[in-house]
Amino acid sequence: MSKQSEAILEENLLKQLELQKYERVIIKDDKDLEKNLKTQLEKHNKTTLTDTEFKRVLNHLNKGNVFEKAKILRDKFVLPCDDGTSKYIEFLDSEHWCQNLFQVTSQVTVEGVYKNRYDVTILINGLPLCQIELKRRGLELKEAFNQTLRYKRHSYSANNALFAYIQLFVISNGVNTKYYANSKLESMNFKQTFFWADKNNKNITNLEEFTDTFLERCHLSKMICKYIVLAEVPKILMVLRPYQFWAVEAIIDRVSNSNKNGYIWHTTGSGKTLTSFKTAQILMKLPNVYKVVFVVDRKDLDYQTTKEFNSFSDGSVDGTDNTKTLVKQFSDDTKLIVTTIQKLNTAISKKQYLEKMEKIKDKSIVFIFDECHRSQFGETHLNITRFFTNNQMIGFTGTPIFVDNATGNKLGKRTTKELFEDCLHKYVITDAINDDNVLKFSVEYIGRYKEKSGSATNIDIEVEAIDTKELLESQERLEKIVDYILANHGRKTHSKEFTAMMCVSGVDMLIKYYEAFKSRNHNLKIATIFSYGANEDDKDATGIIDLEESEGAFIDEEHINKHSREKLDEFIEDYNKMFGCKYSTKDSQSFYNYYNDISKRVKQKEIDILLVVNMFLTGFDSKTLNTLYVDKNLKYHGLIQAFSRTNRILNEQKSQGNIVCFRNLKQATDDAIALFSNKDAKEIILMEPYDDYVQKFNEKYDALKIIVPTVNSVNELDNEDKKLEFVKAFRELLKLKNILEGFTDFKWSDLSMNEQEFEDYKSKYLDLYEQIKNTIGKREGTEKVSILEDVDFELELIHKDEINVTYILKLLSAYKETEDEDIRTKQKENISNILNNNPQLRSKRELIERFINDNLLKIENNDDIEQEFEKFWDEEKEKAFNELCIEENLDNIELKKVIDTYLYDERIPLANDVAKTLKEKPKFLERKKIIPRVLDKIVGFVEKFYEK
Repeated sequence: MSKQSEAILEENLLKQLELQKYERVIIKDDKDLEKNLKTQLEKHNKTTLTDTEFKRVLNHLNKGNVFEKAKILRDKFVLPCDDGTSKYIEFLDSEHWCQNLFQVTSQVTVEGVYKNRYDVTILINGLPLCQIELKRRGLELKEAFNQTLRYKRHSYSANNALFAYIQLFVISNGVNTKYYANSKLESMNFKQTFFWADKNNKNITNLEEFTDTFLERCHLSKMICKYIVLAEVPKILMVLRPYQFWAVEAIIDRVSNSNKNGYIWHTTGSGKTLTSFKTAQILMKLPNVYKVVFVVDRKDLDYQTTKEFNSFSDGSVDGTDNTKTLVKQFSDDTKLIVTTIQKLNTAISKKQYLEKMEKIKDKSIVFIFDECHRSQFGETHLNITRFFTNNQMIGFTGTPIFVDNATGNKLGKRTTKELFEDCLHKYVITDAINDDNVLKFSVEYIGRYKEKSGSATNIDIEVEAIDTKELLESQERLEKIVDYILANHGRKTHSKEFTAMMCVSGVDMLIKYYEAFKSRNHNLKIATIFSYGANEDDKDATGIIDLEESEGAFIDEEHINKHSREKLDEFIEDYNKMFGCKYSTKDSQSFYNYYNDISKRVKQKEIDILLVVNMFLTGFDSKTLNTLYVDKNLKYHGLIQAFSRTNRILNEQKSQGNIVCFRNLKQATDDAIALFSNKDAKEIILMEPYDDYVQKFNEKYDALKIIVPTVNSVNELDNEDKKLEFVKAFRELLKLKNILEGFTDFKWSDLSMNEQEFEDYKSKYLDLYEQIKNTIGKREGTEKVSILEDVDFELELIHKDEINVTYILKLLSAYKETEDEDIRTKQKENISNILNNNPQLRSKRELIERFINDNLLKIENNDDIEQEFEKFWDEEKEKAFNELCIEENLDNIELKKVIDTYLYDERIPLANDVAKTLKEKPKFLERKKIIPRVLDKIVGFVEKFYEK
C-alpha cells in the first residue's frame, strides 16, 4: 500500500468537515476572501453593507498586531454608515458561540513577501480563525509547525492582513494532530503545541478522530470564544490544554448545579494558575454567583504574578496590607477579587471591618484557592468557612494532602478531600511527562555510595549513613559540597544558559553556605532569601512552611532571630551592590520588594544560584531554572514541589530538570512518586542512567556512519532525501549529547565518536543549514525549492549566549598577549572553529577574521582592543549600509526605518515595508524578483552587524 499523499489527506478532511455541517467554499485569494467576508458579515449581522461601508470595516480590521486583532475580533465595531447613521458590526458571537457561521476552504493563495498557498482554512463569520496545515504521513509534525511560522513571516500580514486573525492553528500528518494558539512570532515554540484529549487524559491524535471532537463546529467555536486567554502582560494569546478545559468545565458544572465543594489535582508545572484564572473569569459571569474570590498566600504574589492577576481584573491586587480596599471590593460591583488569605482573614476577624462584611456574609461567593496544599489546613480556612454561610470552596493543587502525607497541627491531621470534598479532575505528573508538558527529573546522588564505584559522583562527601547533626553540619562537609557545585555548575546549567536553586535544612546552614560561596573565587552570582524567624527551619521535612505562623507577612515580627536578621541584611547589602538596589529588612514592604526583585532576576537569568531554606520551593515558576542542589531532608509533597521547580518546559536544550542530592533521598523520592502517581512510575518520571544514554549515542553514531561514512561524505550527498537523512541522524546525536553533558560522569572517551569528529560533522550540518536558509527566499511562485525548508535544525542545541562578539574579543586579547607562535596558531584555530561552529557568529566570521589579520597586531595596548574593534565594526557597518543603498538604489532614510523596526519587533519586514525603501517603484512582474532579493540583503545585513 502506497503512502497517503498530502492531497488525499486534505480532501478527506474537507469531506469530513462538510459532513459536520461546515459550508465548503472556493476562495482562491485575498480578493475572494474579502468578498466572502462581506457576505458572511451581512448574514451574521442581518444587515447590508455598501462597498464604502465595507471598506471602512476592512480599514478597522487592518489595525494592530495579532494580540490587538484578537481584541478587535471580540469587540463590536460602531460603523459610520453612508447615510450619516451608525450601526454595530459583530465579528464573533462569544456568548452564543454555536450561532456563528462556519465555512471551510482550501488552497487560498496570498502574496506577501513571497507567494504562499495555505492548506485548509476554517472561516467563522467569514474571518479565517483556524488554519490547518498538513503533512503527508511519515513526515515530522514539526515541519507543519515550521511551515506556519514561515507563513507568519511571509504572508499572513499581507494586504488587509485578514489571516492575522487566526486564533488557532492545527497541524497534522494524519497520525499525529496538535493545536496551538496564534501569537507573537518570537513567543511561538513547538513545545507549546498540544494534543487534544478526553476527560480521562487519553490523547486523540488521529486526524479523523480529532476532527470529530475538536473541530466539531460548536466545540471549535467554544475554544475560540471561551478558552483562549488574552494575556495582557506578555501581550500573547494562550489556549487552554485539554486537561485545563475539562477542569474548568467540571468546576462550572459543580457551581452551576450544586453547592458542593471540589478540588482540581493538576500536577505542579501544568499551568494551574491559568486554569484557575479562566475558571474565575467564567464563574463571575454566572447569574447565581455574587462574587468570585481568588485566594493566594502572600508568597505567591511575586512580581510577575501580581501583574498577571491585574491583567484579568485591573487593580484587583493590592500588594500592601490594605484590608480596607478588600472590604470595599466585597461591597461594590467588583465581581472578581484577588486577595491573600491573610488579608481575607483580617477582613472577617477585625472589629473595624465586621459591620460591612456582615452585610455580605450570606451572599453566594465562590472561593478559589490557588496551591491549596499550602495554606488551607489551619484556623484561617476554618474562619473563612464559618463566616461566609453560602460559600463554595474550589481548590487547586499539584500535590494533594492524603492520609500518608498529612502533617498535624492543633486542629489535627486533615486531608484535601476532607476540606474540599471531591476531586473534580486529575492530571498527574506521569500524564504531564507523557504529554511533554513538563520534563523528567535527572537525579544524581553525590557522595559516598557503595553501589557507585568508579562514578564521578562517588566523592569524599559523607552521605550514606549520616544521622548526626554534627556530621551533617560540619564545615568540612559543607566546603566539599561548595567545591563540587562550583566545579560542576557549568555542566549542569549548560554554561550558565540556565539557573539553579539550592535548598538547605535551616537558616544557620544557609548562612554557612552563603559565606563559603563568598569566600571562593568564582564568577557566579549568588543570592539568598529567608525569613529570620523560627518558621524557616525543618520540622516535618516536607519543605513546606506552616503559613499560620506568619499571618499577613513573611516575617513573624514577634519571634525575630536577631543573628539571622543581621546576616540577612548583610547578604541583602551584597545583593544591593551587585544590582544597584536599596533593599533591607527594615520593614515588611521593603523585604517584600526584595522578594519580588529576586523572583524577577532568577527568571531573567541574572542570578546563577539562589540559596533558600523553604521560600521559593513551592509556587515559584521559572522556565530558565533547570537545577536544584539539595542538602535538606524532603519527603512527599515537599519533595515533589521542590523538585518541580526545575521541570518547566522551555526549549530543546532544557531536556530535563537536574536534581543534585547531597543527602540520601532515594527512598523518599520513590515514596513521593508512588504517592502522587503510582509505584511503577519511576521509569516515566526519572531520566535513565548515564550508561543508557551512552549506549543510545553510540547506536545513533553507527546509524550516522552508514549515511555518511566520513565527514567529507556530506559533500557528496547529491539529492534532497539524502541530505534530509543526514540532518535527522546528526540531530539525534545533538539531542543525546545535550543530555549526556548534564551528567557528572560525562566524558568523550565513553563514546565511539571523538569530540573533534563531532565538531567536524557539526560544521557540515551548519553549512547545510546555511545553504538551505540562503535558498529560501529565492523561489518564485509557490513551488518549494527544498524539502529541507521546514525541517528543524535544532540550532538551540548548538547556540550558546555566552559565545558572542564580547567573548571573541576576550579570546583576541589572550591571542595578542601570547608570544609562543605554536600556541598562537592553536588559539587562532580555536577562534576560527568557534566562528565556524556557532550559528550566531558565522555571518560575522569574515569581518572578525579581517579585523584579526589587518588590525589586531597594530594595537599597542590590549585595553584598547574593544574600542578599536567597535570603531572598525561601525565603519564596516556604515560602509555596507551605503553599498546596499547604492547597489539596490534604496532610500537610506526608509531603509534605516525598516532596519530599526526589524530589530525592535524581531519580525522579518513585510513586502510593503521593503517596497518603501525603493527609490524607483518597479513594475508588478519586476517587483516579484526585486523585493525578495532586497529583503534577503536586509536580513543578511542585520544578521551580520547586530547581536540578536
